[in-house]
Amino acid sequence: MPDALPIKSLANMPRLSPHDLAQSLATTLAHWHGREPLWVFGYGSLIWNPEFDFDRRVPARVYGYHRKLCLRSVRNRGTPECPGLVAGLDRGGSCAGIAYRVPADSVRAQFARLWEREMVMGSYAPRWLHVRRLDGQGGLTALAFVVRRDAPNYCGRLGEREIIDVLARACGCFGTSLDYLLRTVEGLRAEGLTDPHLERLAHRAQRLLGGARARG
Repeated sequence: MPDALPIKSLANMPRLSPHDLAQSLATTLAHWHGREPLWVFGYGSLIWNPEFDFDRRVPARVYGYHRKLCLRSVRNRGTPECPGLVAGLDRGGSCAGIAYRVPADSVRAQFARLWEREMVMGSYAPRWLHVRRLDGQGGLTALAFVVRRDAPNYCGRLGEREIIDVLARACGCFGTSLDYLLRTVEGLRAEGLTDPHLERLAHRAQRLLGGARARG
């Protein structure tokens, strides 16, 4: 599976229609009876910019998946001419992040906001995963956006040197790819969590840029 699609292919990536988004959300909530809160697991920008309402947040870890900068971004953190990178939850390992509890009476409205933000490009598959709380209070089931390896913008085989090159150059309407990475690293640190791979990438990218930091 190639990691780098032609620029034209990335620029013309199809977007899910409102009907398709609604259908996807309905399928995901099909077995929910509407009387209990639901949890969402955040591992990237949802850590530091969730943009949905919740009544509780706790550090948590999911097993069987790991966080990786493995999705090309041609708008938010890059352009079609210079695609950026954002995180996906890919198979293997484990991933620490934040679990958010959404009250039952807010689920449909808040999940609709999530779908408009996370699902419009079709790069993720919504999955209900077992998540272990890191406050010692046991486990829970949470919705997570798992990367689709068949998505046109999936690039999970990039090496660190290639990733660093993207971080040094790519900028989109929400800022640079490096800023995305640094915000994620800082968001994890604020919760007492670390991701050694992301920490290493951030250190190498900042050293390459002489300590400069581009904020969007």
